[in-house]
Amino acid sequence: MLIVAVNGSPRKHGNTSYLLQEALKVAQERGITTEMIHVSEVLGEAEHPFCNFCMNVCDGKCFVGTGLEEAYELLKKADGIIVGTPVYFGTVSAQLKGFWDKTRFMRKDKSLLNTVGGVITVGGARFGGQETTLNAVIHMMLVQGMTIVGDGHFDHDCGHFGSCGQKPSEKDDFALERARITMKRIIEVAEATKELRKK
Repeated sequence: MLIVAVNGSPRKHGNTSYLLQEALKVAQERGITTEMIHVSEVLGEAEHPFCNFCMNVCDGKCFVGTGLEEAYELLKKADGIIVGTPVYFGTVSAQLKGFWDKTRFMRKDKSLLNTVGGVITVGGARFGGQETTLNAVIHMMLVQGMTIVGDGHFDHDCGHFGSCGQKPSEKDDFALERARITMKRIIEVAEATKELRKK
């Protein structure tokens, strides 16, 4: 099994990355292979860090030979993907939006169909737009045909839509626990649905 974390923050070692690393520990403790993509790094290698599909046919060639190509290959192989983003004006970071918009070429091949997805968001305040941001990422995943996890059961409640954190995330015990539970749910559902993914 492969679980890929997507750090949508422009900061490689910030609050979002901290919660994603905490979630990945759950998978690593179970012997599951994990990878982390820092979108600000791989997007920085692209000649055009945004999708201009409306001007060109999307053939996935605009990023060949860059870190984006490697990142997208990882996503295609993943059984589970956990996306983290800071809240910017009630939605995802520009870096994450640019990165995900370029996955359009994967949609035509159904590359992420039935891949299990979960979401972590971090805001500057407890009620700083985290749930609207979770919703934005969930919609992005649904367009790809992914299977999204949220609430589990009483022992495994990751939050209705995913994990919401407040910076500094290393001091947010609620968010740390919810990040771990989000990963437990991703693993649980990925194991139950492995026959649906033809990778």
